[in-house]
Amino acid sequence: MEMTTQAKPAYKAYALNTFRNIPQMERLTETERFDIEVVGNVLPFKVNNYVIDELIDWDHYQGDPLFNLVFPNRHMLRPEHFAEMERTLKETGDRNVIREVAHKIRLQLNPHPAGQVELNVPEIEGVKLTGIQHKYRETLLFFPSSGQTCHSYCTFCFRWPQFVGMNEIKFAMRETELLVKYLQEHQEVTDILFTGGDPMIMKYEVFRQYIEPFLDKDNGTNIQSIRIGTKSLAFWPYKFIDDEEADKFLALFERVTKSGINLAFMSHFNHPNEMKTAAVQKAIRRLRNTGLQIRTQSPLLHNINDDANAWAEMWREQVNQNCIPYYMFVARDTGARHYFEVPLVRAWEIFREAYQQVSGLCRTVRGPSMSATPGKVQVLGVSEVAGKKVLALRFLQGRNPDWVGRPFFAEYDEKATWLDELKPAFEDKFFYEEELEQMYQEKVSSVLSDN
Repeated sequence: MEMTTQAKPAYKAYALNTFRNIPQMERLTETERFDIEVVGNVLPFKVNNYVIDELIDWDHYQGDPLFNLVFPNRHMLRPEHFAEMERTLKETGDRNVIREVAHKIRLQLNPHPAGQVELNVPEIEGVKLTGIQHKYRETLLFFPSSGQTCHSYCTFCFRWPQFVGMNEIKFAMRETELLVKYLQEHQEVTDILFTGGDPMIMKYEVFRQYIEPFLDKDNGTNIQSIRIGTKSLAFWPYKFIDDEEADKFLALFERVTKSGINLAFMSHFNHPNEMKTAAVQKAIRRLRNTGLQIRTQSPLLHNINDDANAWAEMWREQVNQNCIPYYMFVARDTGARHYFEVPLVRAWEIFREAYQQVSGLCRTVRGPSMSATPGKVQVLGVSEVAGKKVLALRFLQGRNPDWVGRPFFAEYDEKATWLDELKPAFEDKFFYEEELEQMYQEKVSSVLSDN
């Protein structure tokens, strides 16, 4: 395992109450700084010194994609919501009043899309496992309570409720024993995804306790792959270079891979500029030396990466650094969706234009994919069937595995940005809709019977 003595900058993070202390803030107008405060009282704000010093081009910050990735602007709230919070901040400094207004606005932003609360949370022995989501048969998502924050917050993040105190709908769980017990009873689950927030925000001793039960070959589960959903390579690569616990993490990852378990970082890179620093390149090399895979994914985001050339550049750079391009997602229908969304037809065009520019090694990527209520739905493209212009779709994952891989067709709509805006091309309903409705009814009946 590669050792290093390279020095790193001291880690420093800024929250909303300290962001004006960032030296670069002097470049912004007072109006821009106030706008950040308005939006930051509704959507989460946090940024660290690595992002500030090494990723953002401050000479051209207004058009810089990585500035837009972490710093809110007024357009990330709808005009009526911005006006309401702006008025509140000008009228009062009472934090309780401000929080109350923020909460009211947040509830209008679809805080938990795609049936996460209603359909995904399982139970064991009558206990709701609120730190688990089990949507697809083979894969379980686990939200360790110590990992429900990030090194910096992305302005598009679809899990923004995790960071703004909406605890009544926050996913987090400490009980590793209940997790293991659930997996013992569900042998169909082969993959566990540690997610958040960001699990790589955790200290080594805390993270180790979540991982080590799966290194015991007699643990009774059928886990064959461990995935770690993380933005740490883009936002704090020093975590794996010369942080005081870097070598401990790398040694643990090596233990996992040598145990026979597949270990994969599901790394979020939203723009090719995040791949270019010496720190991230060294961190990737050190992680790859442990035997783990790095798979990369990002949503397609207006104002950040809605450009085919940027995606092609990013995929090529990822492959050159021995990462595996995995997903281009469609921006989720939550939070500042209106600011980031790209129409599905245009998303497919961008994907296709980027895909055409790269070699086969980059074409492991799948997309554009919507993580919608019924499953991951890929936009295959625009076609003509029976003389009718249609949008061709298929499931990459589904609540019912039998839905996967079945092509289906929606009416051509160049303005639609999400699955629920599409209409079936040849039938009254999409083929999965009745079964999905039945799943909802069964869940409601189950909740009522428990009460």
